[in-house]
Amino acid sequence: MNKKIRLYFSDKIQSGLIAHLSKDQSHYLKDVMRLKMRDTFYVFNNQGEWKASIQNFEKQVVKIKILEKLRDKKNEKNIWLAFTPIKQNPLNFIIQKGTELGVQKFIPILSERTVVKDINIKRVKKIIIESAEQSNRISVPEITTLETLKNFISNFPEKGCLVFCDINCDQSDFKKILSKKDLEPICILVGPEGDFSENERNLIINLEQSKSISLAKNILRTETAAVAAVTLVNYHLNLS
Repeated sequence: MNKKIRLYFSDKIQSGLIAHLSKDQSHYLKDVMRLKMRDTFYVFNNQGEWKASIQNFEKQVVKIKILEKLRDKKNEKNIWLAFTPIKQNPLNFIIQKGTELGVQKFIPILSERTVVKDINIKRVKKIIIESAEQSNRISVPEITTLETLKNFISNFPEKGCLVFCDINCDQSDFKKILSKKDLEPICILVGPEGDFSENERNLIINLEQSKSISLAKNILRTETAAVAAVTLVNYHLNLS
């Protein structure tokens, strides 16, 4: 088949392992992709990626055999993305593109002007896994539970760098901000459509690890700002 079929397998993987896929994964292989006995595909998790084959089609699930390891997990830049919840379609866009671009952790933040007050973590996890499968990525990003901006700032890692996408800032020198080699993690923070309140802005910019940055002269939607910032951070980190 032309399309590379990759499935996330949460359990421990090793060559020679006989295992069963979930009902959804079994349906995908059998009814959507129409694989046959002995056809091969790929499974992965944070341990790496393996080649696998279909051993048997049982009543509701597919029995598989792990054949050989093809890739180990590589060291990746520890990029986080903190954002305020938004409507479902643009949120999906942030999660999909963030996963494709290498975000390691998504952190939903509740701010004063956040319109959407909740996030479906289970649905987001599903989108993350599907995006990792499709983008040939081995690691699967984490999604944290919704927390307040105050709590996020209070618990921000001491050695991290908070890249604050601030519409009131005219600084755009990502290279200078990301030039230090020991920054861990690099966390991008984008606000709600109505921006952070003045009190919240002060809370953010007064954090020692916070660096304000401008993405564009125009006002960007949350999902646009998130993807643009991750792309720029990725670009400059890969130069170093």
